[in-house]
Amino acid sequence: MKLEGRVAVITGAGSGIGRGIALACTRRGCAVALADLNEDGLRETAGMIRDVKVTMHKLDVTDRAACLALPGKVAGEHGRVDMLFNNAGVAIGGTFEQVDEADFDWLMEVNFYAVVRLTRAFLPVLKQRDWARIVNVSSLFGLIAPPGNTAYCAAKFAVRGFSESLRRELEEAGSPVGVTVVHPGGINTNIARNARPPRYVTNEEAAAMDARRDEFQKFLKMSPVKAGEIIVSAVENEKPRVLVGNDAKFGALIERLAPVGYWKFLQRSMS
Repeated sequence: MKLEGRVAVITGAGSGIGRGIALACTRRGCAVALADLNEDGLRETAGMIRDVKVTMHKLDVTDRAACLALPGKVAGEHGRVDMLFNNAGVAIGGTFEQVDEADFDWLMEVNFYAVVRLTRAFLPVLKQRDWARIVNVSSLFGLIAPPGNTAYCAAKFAVRGFSESLRRELEEAGSPVGVTVVHPGGINTNIARNARPPRYVTNEEAAAMDARRDEFQKFLKMSPVKAGEIIVSAVENEKPRVLVGNDAKFGALIERLAPVGYWKFLQRSMS
């Protein structure tokens, strides 16, 4: 599917993978509606774009009214919507017992419920097109579940299940809307650096989490621009699932081979 002349809505477009997706879309002649809570980041992304129409939308994805209003705003400025990239995401450090209920719920609101509410808001608009796509960004941690990531894994596994079931519902209904779920591996973004720390931990626990975060950062090697190119190329080819990076492909393979014991094998491989 050629994307020239299409219109894409991208959440989390102010940095990281969202910015990479935006640049990959615009290189193909696709207009973009950039959404993010970070206005400075939105302006930076918009400043990198040439020759296609770009609009900026400050959006808190936890704001239900704002999400509901976004399709009308985008359609009013662009005249149509062909693709929705649900990319916005956050992270929290700490084990399940260290992360309090409020922070756990906050992550689920951003990483999962925002995907659901934006999909619900945009689906009627997308169904009016001859071809349309919903692209939901899960994670390698939507395929495997390391310790210390209970909230993040819960949300990303939920995104995966939601996307796969929705895809089959739309296929059975003969809808023009397809669904792609994306599982990025180690992409060099700020999500780990900006992970919210637990509120109630000792100084020793906080220091240990900082050390683990710094160690984890070493595995984030692929550039967001390359990740965006892989994702948008997959959308062009109407792929239902995208594994971004060799680490994501390897993790998916090991999980299939050893669905219970894969983590011990991965620990040995990483060490």
